Order: sequence, then structure tokens, then C-alpha cells
Amino acid sequence: MHWLNDGDIAMSLAHDQAGRSAASAPNDLEAFWMPFTANRAFKARPRVIAGAKDMHYIANDGRKILDGAAGLWCCNAGHNRDAIVAAIQQQAAELDYAPSFQFSHPKAFAVASRLAAIAPGDLDHVFFTNSGSEAVDTALKIALAYWNVQGKGSKTRLIGRERGYHGVGFGGISVGGIVSNRKLYGTLLAGVDHLPHTYNRAEQAYARGEPAWGAHLADELERLVALHDASTIAAVIVEPMAGSTGVLAPPKGYLQRLREICDKHGILLIFDEVITGFGRLGAGFAAERFGVVPDIMTFAKGVTSGAVPMGGCFVRKTVFDAFMQGPDRAVELPHGYTYSAHPLACAAALATLDIYRDEGLFERAHALEPAWADAIHALRGEPNVEDIRTIGIVAGIDLKPRDGAPGSRAYEAMERAFHEYDLMIRITGDTLALSPPLIVGEAEIGEIADKVRKVIRAVA
Repeated sequence: MHWLNDGDIAMSLAHDQAGRSAASAPNDLEAFWMPFTANRAFKARPRVIAGAKDMHYIANDGRKILDGAAGLWCCNAGHNRDAIVAAIQQQAAELDYAPSFQFSHPKAFAVASRLAAIAPGDLDHVFFTNSGSEAVDTALKIALAYWNVQGKGSKTRLIGRERGYHGVGFGGISVGGIVSNRKLYGTLLAGVDHLPHTYNRAEQAYARGEPAWGAHLADELERLVALHDASTIAAVIVEPMAGSTGVLAPPKGYLQRLREICDKHGILLIFDEVITGFGRLGAGFAAERFGVVPDIMTFAKGVTSGAVPMGGCFVRKTVFDAFMQGPDRAVELPHGYTYSAHPLACAAALATLDIYRDEGLFERAHALEPAWADAIHALRGEPNVEDIRTIGIVAGIDLKPRDGAPGSRAYEAMERAFHEYDLMIRITGDTLALSPPLIVGEAEIGEIADKVRKVIRAVA
């Protein structure tokens, strides 16, 4: 593993100073309509990133910003890793693009084989997309199409969960359960219902790993089956750990119970592992950590360590085989994307998978989980801290909302963390979310916790 020192960063920043200055100090912020961002507030006090290496971003003013969020839950192998950069550069020089409709290229098959080899159970087949949102909508379409080719076209209902996040496609926000992501977009998809969320502060406060209380909430699926009948339900989709809503680990036994009920009633179970995949919870996938194999499993983010957009779905052999019927020359699944299995993404994925394997980053995350939990839970008792949840190398810290201004305390924390304490964190509502790259060391864990402590006190 190559760690960048201060001299390396200084040299990097000095290189081609004129060009970098023009690129890193934009003088017109108006044209870019930023996603999931308070645009007016951001443009009044921008947080602009000009470079990155390993555990740090480099702000456009040259400051090193410790990455406490792995970018957007995705840079699990750290930033600008030499092997990934070289793989992308070489691939761009060899093959810039190849279609995946009726044609392909060698690295697409290589990545699919490598992924299938590390997936749990018989999740032996991979369908590529370009993002987690596309992966979710693909998974939902595969589920609906599966029942059609099985001669059970009445199974069209989809079951999501309150507080769930499944991207921003119409399918994803329909099965998702975050109100602010849904309310502007009308009635969404018909035939969707939701399980209750699994969080109860009175029963689960300051949990490390899976909370003991809450497995019984999976039995709400039996109620929905009784309401709608299993003959109308195609699939249930959940995040094994609900990340974007504020880091909610599954109660002990909850996912196992969902699997049992789905099997009992002939319902497909989909795990959305866009955040939890590739070592975030100390195993290759959350399905592996919790010992539950879904029928379809989405991935994205960490598959390329965020270097090139890529996502996809794993499907079990039985699901894939159901489509491999009829005339050989017929398209079995009329679905896909122009950039599915893009050559640059495949090159980045292969290099990233090599790093995960060679550096043992999944095992490293598992070994560091106790130290991570100890450091973050030591923030208990700081001003306005109402709950802390940790699992794997992830944490959610709930802050007390300000009267009449929900979300403002956490927003100020994010701003001050970046500008004053050289730390990047994520927020949702008044929750601080932490998920550093998996190359994080114990010293950096302590540094993250110390900076977060200072930020919490600053916004008290």
C-alpha cells in the first residue's frame, strides 16, 4: 500500500500550477445544478475538491481533507490508487468503447467471472449497469420478468421498506421509503407497499452491530401477504443495512426471518448492497456477514472504488436459468444500457478487485471493527448526541435537532468539518454518517473521532 506523504502532496500541487489553478478555482458556479445539494447555500460557501490520494482529498486551496465518508460510500480502496489509475489509462488507450448489445469485450466476461466467484451462495450471474439506481431498477424488472416467464404474470406487486433508499429511478423511489425523495414526484409506481422500518431508539440506543430487538418486525411481511395474497407479490427489496437514512443495522434474526417468509410464499428476496458490498461491513457482502442469500443482489460504488461509474445485479442460477428458454436467437431479457460493462469501468473493477484481494481489505475491515466502534461510541455524552450506531466500518451519530430548524445542526457540522477541521462527513437530517475508506488505520480512526468530537462541540 502506498501512503502519500506531505512532500508528495506538495509536489503534486505544485505540478502544472497554472493549469490546476484554472481548473480548481472556478469563477462561475451558476451553470451546474448540483444533485442532492442545497445549491444556494453551497455556492455561497463552496466546498471544492481539486485532488485526492489514499485517505485524503485535496481542497482547491491545497488543504488535505481527511475522507470520513469514502467519497459517497464508494471509495473503499482509497483514492487514486496507482494500480486503478494505470488500468484505466491503459484501457483508454486500447479500447475506448464496445457495445454490450449483441457484442462485448474480454474484460466484461472477466469482471463478471471474478464477481461471481466472490458472491455468496449461487449468485452466479451478473448483469451490468452504470449506477446503484440503475441496478435497483434492473433488479425490479428482472423480478417482474421472472414471474412472467414462469407463467405467473399476476405477481407484480413490489414490497419495499420505510426509510429505505434504493436510488433515484422511478422504481427505486417507489420501493424506497424516504419521504423527501418521494413527495415531489406524484404517485410513482402502482402496486407497491412497504414494510415498517426497524429502528426504535428506546430499544436499540447505542447499538454496536445488530441490535437485539426488532427481529419480529419481519413478520409484518406476513401481514402484507395476507392483505395482498402471495399470488400478487413479485419481490421484497431491502438494504441489509439501511445506510442513507442514517445507518440502521438489521436486528438479529431479521434478515433470516425475511428469507423464511419469502421462501414460504414464493416471493423473490432482493438485497440492495450498493453501500454494503465490497467490505463495508467486514465481509465481501452483507449477505455473507448475515448468512442470508437473496435471489437478486445489487451492487455499485465499491466495485470500482468509485473511480469509474459501474453497477449491476447478481442473480441466482435458478433465476437466470428461467430466462434461458425459447429460440436461441431470441433476446431473453429486453433490458440494458448503452454503457453496460464499459471497458474503462471493467478495467477499474479488475484492478480494484485485485487490491481488495491482495491487501485483504475485507478482512482488514473485520479486524478494525472493534477499534472503530470503540472510537465512535466514545463520543457518547458529547453535547446533543442522542444516539450512536456502528456496524462494520460505518457509523451513524444522531444529533438533537434545533427547535424550528431540523437539519440545520448537522448541515453546520458538515460545513465546519470541511472548512475548519479538514474532515469530510456525510449528513442525513440531523445524523452524521461516517464510512471511511477501508485502508483507514487506527491512528486515522482516532483522528476522525477527534475531529468529529470538535465539530459536535462547535455546533452545540
